[in-house]
Amino acid sequence: MRRISLLVLALTGTLAHADTVLDNANGYTLTSAGKLQRFVSMAFDDKGRILAVGNAREVNAKAPAARHIDVRGKTVLPGLIDAHGHVFGLGDVLTQLDMANIPTLAEALSAVATYANAHPGQTWLRGFGWNQEIWKLGRFPTAQELDGAVADRAVWLERVDGHAGWANNKALAAAGITNSTPDPVGGKIIRDKDGVATGVLVDAAKALVEKVLPQQGEAESRLVLDAALARLASVGLTTVHDAGVTVANDRLYRAYADQGKLTARVYAMIGGTDADFDQLSKNGPLKDYASGMYALRAVKLYSDGALGSRGAALIEPYSDEPKSHGLLFHTMPEMDAMIKKAMAAGYQVNVHAIGDAGNRQILDIYAREVGATRSSAQRHRIEHAQVVKLADIPRFKAIGIIPSMQPTHATSDKNMAEQRLGAERIKGAYAWRTFLKQGSRIACGSDFPVESANPFFGIHAAVTRQDATNLPAGGWYPDQAMTLTEALRCFTLDAAYAGHQEKSIGSLEAGKQADFIVIDQDLFTMPKQDIHKVGVLQTWVAGRQVYLRK
Repeated sequence: MRRISLLVLALTGTLAHADTVLDNANGYTLTSAGKLQRFVSMAFDDKGRILAVGNAREVNAKAPAARHIDVRGKTVLPGLIDAHGHVFGLGDVLTQLDMANIPTLAEALSAVATYANAHPGQTWLRGFGWNQEIWKLGRFPTAQELDGAVADRAVWLERVDGHAGWANNKALAAAGITNSTPDPVGGKIIRDKDGVATGVLVDAAKALVEKVLPQQGEAESRLVLDAALARLASVGLTTVHDAGVTVANDRLYRAYADQGKLTARVYAMIGGTDADFDQLSKNGPLKDYASGMYALRAVKLYSDGALGSRGAALIEPYSDEPKSHGLLFHTMPEMDAMIKKAMAAGYQVNVHAIGDAGNRQILDIYAREVGATRSSAQRHRIEHAQVVKLADIPRFKAIGIIPSMQPTHATSDKNMAEQRLGAERIKGAYAWRTFLKQGSRIACGSDFPVESANPFFGIHAAVTRQDATNLPAGGWYPDQAMTLTEALRCFTLDAAYAGHQEKSIGSLEAGKQADFIVIDQDLFTMPKQDIHKVGVLQTWVAGRQVYLRK
């Protein structure tokens, strides 16, 4: 038997062997039933299909002529799956001004000015990630404040949740927004007490600026996709569910899959049921393309906005803004028609719903249409399921709806969620344990770039109910925390189930794909509070190494 280390393999390239055996692994996987299982060795063939998992003797018997890779006792896990992200959005953020975690308004404005000076050729300056809650303003920032940093070029900065944007006056003028511009359906132009547009646009109002942004060409889109794929591989994500793709996105994904350039599997959702859906759905759902590297069999819709910008639709008014219920994007008949159209065409329907009114609207429609369209096998989902009336949570299980949830949303929102919701409604918010107790399969993700794409941040949040500084002590509503095995499952096997892929990925078992990662710590023996510090050493997809930490 020929033994080589992972580092040697990475430096010398792929060797000419039909089968490969991974030796000396501190391996953890899940059975098809979701139970934790240990292994020290794994064999896979040159197509990336797993031949055996177990002890060295068992595995060697299945692959007697294989090359051997010694992982030297490092921890090996199934490749992690993010069930809700925005791949091109992530690439955009990686190539724009990153405003995440900037602690004050003054520092944010300074960062904008510095970015503008460093990019003199950009006619529009763009950024992502600001959060007025961190700045403790008690209000949104203004165009006038942004003009103080840059006034001679248009500036457009998206809020951390992607549901609001901050424009300077140059950008407002380019979009034709004046004090008399009406709020669009499903959106809001933030105004002061005198009715003056202040520069922040919420939800559908963002489109007023977005329609005048310079269009991205294919060369730029390739750079964006390359940046996103590199980041995903570096954090151990081997599959991502892309929540809202366009015709152009689909074209590029197929090209990358054809060229062998996809370094993560992509389970894509068509954005909406309008023109892009009509074009992309002509031949029905694309269930498997390029040997499982790409699929286009779901549709992404929106019921409401986000909690941080008070766009999430609530049944009762916001506790900290009694005149507002948030925003439902569509009437019941409009939303029903969109959902029915996608279901009838054979697509899984995945609807963004954050507020309890948004969740109730979608549950009411699902209760009618899943049966009417006989589409329960399509495994319809609610994306976020963030604030749900306690009486509505059992309806997910009864109707057969998958809650697709993002653990780091809880730890990011903890500083403002109870202010928005009050002590009673918070009981149905970020309620992972309540969903698990009733038998729901939770598909976990991050909503990147709203949150970090690093899935170990999500596992840490799921287990501890704490942020990266391990606050609050003891966890935020810790009774809703997951066990570590449950957290791993929601980022692997149950996320795979939510994408109709549990028979091929999500665990390391004979017959499945060799999607796995090698990490620098033992996830199951390390202190829980340090899980977010886990580093990825290797990422493999279909038996091919796609990332090596330098």
